[in-house]
Amino acid sequence: MTKTISRRDFLKGTIASASTLALSSVIGGTSAMKAKAADTKINVMVWDRGNAAPNTTTEDNALTQWIREQMQETYGFDVEYTSVPRSESDDKVNIMMAGGSAPDIVFTYSQSLYYSYASQGGLKDLTDLYAEYGGNISEYCSEANEGGIAELDGARYAVMKQRGTANARHTAYIRKDWLDELGMEMPTTKEELETYLYAVKDAGLGTPWAMSGRSDTEEMYLNFVGSYVTLEDDRTAYIYNEYCMAVAPGAEDGLRKLNEYYNAGLITQEFYTDTDESSYLADLANGKAGFCNGDTTEPWDSINVLNTTMGEVDATFQPIMCFDLPEGGYRTPYEYRYAMFVMIPSTTSDEKAACCMQYLDWLADPANAVQVRYTPDLTYNDLGVAVEPSEDEKNEKGYPGTCDDLCIMNLNFDWVNDYEIMAQSNYQEQTNEWASVEWYENYYDVCNTGKYIFPSYGYISDAEATYGTDVQNRMLTWVYNCISCSTDSFDSTYQSGYDELVNAGLQKILDARAEYYDSL
Repeated sequence: MTKTISRRDFLKGTIASASTLALSSVIGGTSAMKAKAADTKINVMVWDRGNAAPNTTTEDNALTQWIREQMQETYGFDVEYTSVPRSESDDKVNIMMAGGSAPDIVFTYSQSLYYSYASQGGLKDLTDLYAEYGGNISEYCSEANEGGIAELDGARYAVMKQRGTANARHTAYIRKDWLDELGMEMPTTKEELETYLYAVKDAGLGTPWAMSGRSDTEEMYLNFVGSYVTLEDDRTAYIYNEYCMAVAPGAEDGLRKLNEYYNAGLITQEFYTDTDESSYLADLANGKAGFCNGDTTEPWDSINVLNTTMGEVDATFQPIMCFDLPEGGYRTPYEYRYAMFVMIPSTTSDEKAACCMQYLDWLADPANAVQVRYTPDLTYNDLGVAVEPSEDEKNEKGYPGTCDDLCIMNLNFDWVNDYEIMAQSNYQEQTNEWASVEWYENYYDVCNTGKYIFPSYGYISDAEATYGTDVQNRMLTWVYNCISCSTDSFDSTYQSGYDELVNAGLQKILDARAEYYDSL
């Protein structure tokens, strides 16, 4: 089990002492490392979102300066930062890695990218460094670093960031006020949802199902299409993991149903042109839609706007679980407990690599991580939950707009997976009261229904490394084409698109996954 510092200790103000105790007990030979690293400077990647405080930069601000001071006082080495645009970070890292100019610490969410670097000799072997300096990572980020996800041929080439709250990947929301107006109960099955969608259309209330055409995620259809698929065992789940779910046995029926809905006018027409989701989120906020399924918390701002306009708490959208499985029950795909692959390039010297591991291990200590995530001036509410500073507070004190971008190892604080506390804390932190405590409690109950985590392994086949990105991009386009084509052309659109996916390497990927699983 992953361990955390208790809220009681936080509330007693023992962050500094807890941090000192953790460092002294976990990291041996600190004085020796200080002497060795006196003139060492490591360079750390940081995302640039364009939201630095006035008169500061992403690389140089109150938070980066504070972290530098901690490193100098604790270990004796210096830290500098290299900013990378968030929207194109993987491309930028690729360029720097290829040119030998990458920072000493880089990171990515892409397992394929990590595997490519590790298998081609681009990353430092961290096995011994992790054993010597990774005590906090091992203790506080164990869920993220177990299972060999960051290992290749028995060697460790990355450490994994530990996520905070265990979250569902996607969540559906439905207009409770429209259900009431139609005299209908909350749907619990796809059949009942369909009845509601047609009723919304017949009553002229608005677009029954709001959808967007984002080109980087399966969020608009994954839960629905996946509910037509029976995952008989882990082998099947691994082969058709996430982006391949649309080609799993049974998924064609789900795509055909969405095509039916689209041609019946139940789904946003020309949704596929809304690649940035601006129209989708605007439709939710303006009260033009009756149902949606997407990123789990992304609709909250839109629901806030709509409920505020309506002038009533909990007035409109409610979280809902209604995608029943063929065998009964539900399946809610959850995020993995690991987040980013945090890596040290092979071009980094051994001395700097040791400093890098100590830097990461320091960030893994929750007593340090919470100060990075919420700033060293953090406060707690009466539930013992750290309070997110306002944008004005960050700007005034010179902290970055997204402090989380510097907290690259651990977000697993004591309160984050206590859903009762999270519901109360979400309620308290609202800038305006658009949702009740009960609304948030229902949200966590819905997300926790049918909780499912797809199997994962620290292996990417040559086929996946070669064809995976292209197939994933083609898959999204194919699904959108299947949804939006005419009814009489569905079969041909489905088959021709599937054949293109196979020609692009899909079957090679599926076969390689099956072969690897069978070899375990």
